[in-house]
Amino acid sequence: MEKKKHHQLRRILCGRCHLLSHGRMITAVGGHGGYSGGKQFVTAEELREKLSHLRHDKALIVKLVDIVDFNGSFLARIRDLAGSNPIILVVTKVDLLPKGTDFNCIGEWIVEATMRKKLNVLSIHLTSSKSLVGIAGVVSEIQKEKKGRDVYILGSANVGKSAFINALLKFLSYKDPVAAAAQKYKPIQSAVPGTTLGPIPIDAFMGGGKIFDTPGVHLHHRQAAVVHSEDLPALAPQSRLRGQPFPNSRVLLDEQLADRVRSTGLRGFSIFWGGLVRIDVLKVYPETCLTFYGPKALPIHMVPLEEADDFYLNNVGVLLTPPTTKHVRENWIGLEQKRDVHIKVQESERPACDVAISGLGWISVEPYNKSLETTEADTEVPNEDLLLVVHVPKPVEIFVRPPMPVSKAGSEWYQYRELTEKEAEVRPRWYF
Repeated sequence: MEKKKHHQLRRILCGRCHLLSHGRMITAVGGHGGYSGGKQFVTAEELREKLSHLRHDKALIVKLVDIVDFNGSFLARIRDLAGSNPIILVVTKVDLLPKGTDFNCIGEWIVEATMRKKLNVLSIHLTSSKSLVGIAGVVSEIQKEKKGRDVYILGSANVGKSAFINALLKFLSYKDPVAAAAQKYKPIQSAVPGTTLGPIPIDAFMGGGKIFDTPGVHLHHRQAAVVHSEDLPALAPQSRLRGQPFPNSRVLLDEQLADRVRSTGLRGFSIFWGGLVRIDVLKVYPETCLTFYGPKALPIHMVPLEEADDFYLNNVGVLLTPPTTKHVRENWIGLEQKRDVHIKVQESERPACDVAISGLGWISVEPYNKSLETTEADTEVPNEDLLLVVHVPKPVEIFVRPPMPVSKAGSEWYQYRELTEKEAEVRPRWYF
């Protein structure tokens, strides 16, 4: 009955797959880049080794990157896996970007970021597996470029490979009976990294040729590698992002605290993003604003810097989640790693940068937010760079990058770069 319910009469549904398809958190990958808790079937290194043959094979690589975690999910060592094979870059989950985002700006921003990595990228596609936006362009590019090659879908764990393959097969099935038949064996989607434990061949094209769903590459520097499996769903945004700006009058319930913010801005405060990130604001202008983009499940709290250590100690797992209280008791590693972020202020009409937290989201740093109310009593401003100290668990990575032009405001300040004739020739085109 269970197999009939899932239309899987021609294959055995193992106990683990059954639990995954019903939303249970089943730990399967441990070690470097995996996560702790429960019995593991394989290590992250073993999964990566299953893809090592690709750099010697003739293949077309479809590489997926999560727009919410663009830097953290990009796979810095992609050449070790892809070799010299051509790459189609697919940017997933663009439907999660804030309302009013201009995708012309986003497309150019992604091209600029990709060019700095010097990869053999044929084209870039902004997609949503949920709404099928952009999938037609990917299908067209695959059919144009595969030229007898097998197609391998690569990406970090939980970047959306299974959802993308399901969307790809759905679109292909409109005209291709082979792809329509393959839909019966579509991969299971789960919030748990490690759902796919080996390359899975899928017959998807008339005339031959396969798509391979591959194991997600587990990266030790993402938040998913340090939190407990039961806390993983809290890291994944389920709806469109809305920036949460600080200072924010809604969190300043204490009048004395509110007066201090109106006088000096964020300087001298610590901001906690769940129990996973702490930002100490040491040097900023009174008008400086930090805007947080990430999963809504993570609460944001602001306290004076001198109270931050005690606040974290007393509230991690309670007010500051994830981790939850249960997992704090199970030897939570804490925020042991910190990075000094020096930010140069060059323009007043745009954010200075984004501070991206691998596996979570990003914080936009806007030095001069004229909408903030500040008094003229305190005119002291930094004589040098802005200075933030960002605390995260080891070994989570912190990226400082050019600001992503999201929401309507992004289209107003984003500046398109003038290209030389040579640059225009080698740049990959982007599609939406």
